[in-house]
Amino acid sequence: MSQPPAIDRQHLIEGLGKGLRVLECFSDEHPRLTATEAGELAGLTRTAARRYLLSLVHFGYADTDGKHYWLRPRVLRIGQTYLESARLPRLVMPFLQRLSMQTGETGNLSVLDGHDVVYLARSNSPRVLSIGFHTGARIPAHCVSPGPVLLSSLEPPALAHWLGEHDFSRFTANTITSQPTFEESVTQARQQGYAATDQFINLGICGLSVPLVNRKGSSVGALSLTFQREAYPGDAALQKLLPGLKEIAEILRGLV
Repeated sequence: MSQPPAIDRQHLIEGLGKGLRVLECFSDEHPRLTATEAGELAGLTRTAARRYLLSLVHFGYADTDGKHYWLRPRVLRIGQTYLESARLPRLVMPFLQRLSMQTGETGNLSVLDGHDVVYLARSNSPRVLSIGFHTGARIPAHCVSPGPVLLSSLEPPALAHWLGEHDFSRFTANTITSQPTFEESVTQARQQGYAATDQFINLGICGLSVPLVNRKGSSVGALSLTFQREAYPGDAALQKLLPGLKEIAEILRGLV
């Protein structure tokens, strides 16, 4: 995965970075925050956090009752702008649709953002009942098949740091919660060129993923299929789904 270019700090607006940190404090776990709570989460003083929160309110990105703050729908403009302007999701989408028509399953494009897999594009499954993650969803990387695939492109020091900082929470009885076990799955993904998960985050739901690399061999994301476990007993998923995934990834290699 490509790294952002180094920029001389004298050219940076530190306040913007702090404001974005406050914005990122809101989550499913913290939908409403006080200035004190936001400051603790963002590593800022209460006074500084309050100023950023009030600024978000002023510009329409948040609201408040005087004590608590919460985000407003305007925040969606930021993420939606990326999805509408980014070349990769638009380029990959027709191929995901083709893959879904071939397999009958939901296809996805995802990337690694910190400790989460973020889904950038999703095909429309020909099935009446479509499963999988919606566009924009963020899922802990140890719980879904793109996780090991995306992490397999990291250099050993970066991977070691990532593993040491990750929270291996359990979602089902099958979830990998051991750092050494998950590291082994990353190694296997690097050697095999794919990764599979079996009911790691939802019972009955499995995933299969392959790396999406560009013509230079650099990782730019992962392609995956989400499917019901009962439809593919044993190794049936590898036999029926993996060839199509690899074919699409190879075609895109010359385009991304």
